[in-house]
Amino acid sequence: MVQAGIMGTQLPCIASHEGTGTVVAIGTEITDFKKGDRVMAGLPRNRCGHCHDCLGPEEYRQYCTNISGHIGVTQDGAFAEYVVVDGRESCMIPDEVSFETAAPLSCAGCTVFRGILQTELKKGEAVALVGAGGGLGHLGCQFAKAIGLVVVGTDARDEGLALAKESGADVVVDTRQEKGNVVEEVKMVTNGMGVDATVNVSDAENAAALSCAITKMHGTVVQIAQPTNVSVPFHELVFRDIRLKGSLISTRGEAKRMLDMVAEHNISVKTNPFFGLKEVPKLQELAHSGKMVGKGVIVVDEEEMKRVKEGKTAPT
Repeated sequence: MVQAGIMGTQLPCIASHEGTGTVVAIGTEITDFKKGDRVMAGLPRNRCGHCHDCLGPEEYRQYCTNISGHIGVTQDGAFAEYVVVDGRESCMIPDEVSFETAAPLSCAGCTVFRGILQTELKKGEAVALVGAGGGLGHLGCQFAKAIGLVVVGTDARDEGLALAKESGADVVVDTRQEKGNVVEEVKMVTNGMGVDATVNVSDAENAAALSCAITKMHGTVVQIAQPTNVSVPFHELVFRDIRLKGSLISTRGEAKRMLDMVAEHNISVKTNPFFGLKEVPKLQELAHSGKMVGKGVIVVDEEEMKRVKEGKTAPT
């Protein structure tokens, strides 16, 4: 999206909006972190602190429009030896969670976690994830199960269906078949009603419409994927009263809740690690191939990874 000009980024810009690392320097007003801390980067840089969203409920602060930018999107990102991040948006990484696991959580994890929270479902209710076998989807399956939801995962790839099942989906449905058949399969496992809510993480042209179709009347669809246009037949909104709502990354408080859940429930991220910044082109190639299972990760500093795994003290 950055390369296509969709985000209005002034190029060149260092990529990667998902980063983890060790603190080597802190700003004069930072009190939550110290040198040597392990941190998951927040995306926003320099929220204004005085607009309607900054002063409103905590769960909407990421919507501030008066920020200087987002790392890896409009500000230099984490494909680098050092990256500047905002202390108000970043989180300490629990000891039980590795750098490699936490990096994809800083956007993919935070985003799908908040999306599930936005469904407002209660334990025992059913949620569908459209695109359940992707980078966000396989995390969403695990978060939803940890919350106590029944999970229906849909995907249009063999790799995706397998990963969704591996990630805890109670039912997986192949969306390469006729839409009507998909809807019937979902209804068969939801007492003929459809799921209580759906989280759409697929950019496919028909994904939003399918999300509505498999959701019960008066249910909620949370749109996370970012296609150019979101297209939904009017009868889903008007005659079936489906509520469609968007969701953007997460707040720091939600990110902390997510990290605690990852640590408590041993939630795993399917990663494809590459070692060294010179490997970024190979990662891009895999990401665009349609064959990547899970998330791609660039390990910038192998020595730091080894130090943490061995429990050694951070260098001064």
